[in-house]
Amino acid sequence: MPNKLLTLLLLLVLPLPLAYAQGTVPVFQQAVGQASYAVGAAGPSAGTTTIPTLLVPVTLSFDAKKIAGKPFVMDARPDIARVLRSPVFTRFAFPTGGNTQYADAMLRTTFAGGEAWHTLLGKPDIKPIRITIPVGYGYILTSKASGQSLAVVDIVFLQKEIFKQIPTQAGKLVIAVTHNTTYYTHNDATECCAWGTHGVDAATGNSFVLATYLKDAPAIVEDRDVQPLTQQLAQFFKDPLFDPLVHGRNVAIPGNVVPGWLRPAWQPAGDQGPCGGDRVGTDLFLLEPVNTNLKNTLPASKPFVAKVGKDTWHLQTVALLPWYTGAFEGWGSTYSFPDSQVLTEHSQPCPPPGRPDSPPMPKVSAMPPAAAPNGHKMIGYWIAYGPPGAHIPLREVSPQWDIIIVAFATPDPTAPEGTMQFRTPLGMDTEQFKADIAYMKSQGKKVMVSLGGGGQNFTLNDPKRVPNYVASVTRIVTEYGFDGIDIDFESPSLSIDPGDKDFRHPTTPSIVNLIAALRQLHDHFGPGFMISLVPEGTQIPSGYPSYGGQFGSYLAIAHGIRDILSFMDTQHYNTPPLQGLDGEIYQPGSVDYHAAMTELVLHGFNVGGDPNYFFPPLAADKFAIGFLTGDANPTTVSQAMDYLITGKAPAGTKYKLRQPGGYPGLIGMMLWTLNYDRYDGYNFSNLVGPQLHAYPVAK
Repeated sequence: MPNKLLTLLLLLVLPLPLAYAQGTVPVFQQAVGQASYAVGAAGPSAGTTTIPTLLVPVTLSFDAKKIAGKPFVMDARPDIARVLRSPVFTRFAFPTGGNTQYADAMLRTTFAGGEAWHTLLGKPDIKPIRITIPVGYGYILTSKASGQSLAVVDIVFLQKEIFKQIPTQAGKLVIAVTHNTTYYTHNDATECCAWGTHGVDAATGNSFVLATYLKDAPAIVEDRDVQPLTQQLAQFFKDPLFDPLVHGRNVAIPGNVVPGWLRPAWQPAGDQGPCGGDRVGTDLFLLEPVNTNLKNTLPASKPFVAKVGKDTWHLQTVALLPWYTGAFEGWGSTYSFPDSQVLTEHSQPCPPPGRPDSPPMPKVSAMPPAAAPNGHKMIGYWIAYGPPGAHIPLREVSPQWDIIIVAFATPDPTAPEGTMQFRTPLGMDTEQFKADIAYMKSQGKKVMVSLGGGGQNFTLNDPKRVPNYVASVTRIVTEYGFDGIDIDFESPSLSIDPGDKDFRHPTTPSIVNLIAALRQLHDHFGPGFMISLVPEGTQIPSGYPSYGGQFGSYLAIAHGIRDILSFMDTQHYNTPPLQGLDGEIYQPGSVDYHAAMTELVLHGFNVGGDPNYFFPPLAADKFAIGFLTGDANPTTVSQAMDYLITGKAPAGTKYKLRQPGGYPGLIGMMLWTLNYDRYDGYNFSNLVGPQLHAYPVAK
């Protein structure tokens, strides 16, 4: 146990003299072992504490989808009666903790002797509110088969809007409830999905829990009714001073810090790999250790089922404080609640992050190249940053890769705006690096340079920046001998301005000027100059349910340069759940998702669902699918490529191609990264490369 203050709080009695917002529900602090915990509501000797509560059903009105000219509405008001009857507010005979409310039973299980005290939610006041979700801040997915809908919403925007209508509630806990809504964080829909959040709202100081109620949701939703609410409520009681608006932004935040924990061995890697972070919820999505959630899929876990009369409730099993910290005097010996058999021993520490500086030699050999080109391509990113030992010389790249994209050229902060820079990777000789590029080109490979990258903020809002951009990119391409450029400007670098509705005639300056700059570069270098686009899922297929902000922000670019575009490879990993042309909803990581999102582009679709704005099909020989090592399964990638190119669906596939024979001209796949493919024993290139290169010549 670290010798530092761990403010694990439950909720009440003695306000703490802390420098940050304390919330509207006071907390108390308790010394445990060598650490000090603020452990909530009423302490073990405080008798019964009743917490005044304000229950806020939230009606969400979506500008991105209209029915008969009126915004689509997700209304939580009908769910409130069931929330009040659930074990959130009513008594249930739990296996541990007694016949009481969910949060109270959790606390009484956490601490030895907990049967002597209670921390209860009082009968709530109810205040319905209505919030408009503008285009660019969320969208609706509706299953054609069932008619059931799921909302995808920016949780940062939503929290701020809620507390514009809910002033400071002295002494109260605010519980806000939406209906069938999943959330993304950091104003970035590539960071999805959660069922809610909790903590202290910085603007009002309100202690709060925000979660969705799930009823009659589409089939891809596994959790039910109050499961999301019980999860966020439990986490609030374990960490009530948490600040969700700065969570995950690499800044110090208030609240409880626990030793970094490893997910249970029986769980798949989660939103950020096997390590959950140092909070009581995972780094990005505040998930419990028992939640199954790969990044950009919906949270799911086996519920604890509580039956009361004719009502059945699905409650979240959560890790208790002893699971994170180990047992201390005065703490119980149970690690999970309500199902004590889910976690039966305390957490294991998270190992140090990262891969070794010096990559090990793979235990297998790279497969030899195909005898002759057939038009299908393996496209891979080569990382040009990190510690010197992590670089793979270009000459050592597997021969299966046909197009190598060097990452990244980045904005130059010391030069005039619009200027890009590229430096030879640390530890590499510039002339040798250039010689390696020339060598790969002599082997029939194409070597490009990617401009931008995740975390870079770069725009061409001002047309005066275009000459700087064109001149600097020209210098980079010429000096190193690259065959072309790859455009990787992610959110928020490219965002559609309000009122810009027609991708065919964009008005957003950053988009208009980028199109102009790309045309100038193409004219300068000639027809052999390669230009590729690598949009996130939010920037192409998300333009189907909604067009605005980050949603569909690459559509105007792809359309505006389609005559000079070499290829586009949409990332099928930085993406939330989306809808296919068949009207059904798919989550990343499956053959169904890869097929549905690819066919959106190859078949064309109504942008924002509006038939007046149809995005014409992109030719198959200009499209590849983007995958991520550590996220994609090589077998799934192989199956997806075979289905899309030949039309032969693997067992269990639900999405049916509109072109039954597939798309024989499809280029192939892109992988981030070549380096990690080699680290992992060429598990993608040795499987998918020979497969792609063995297909008949693409036509």
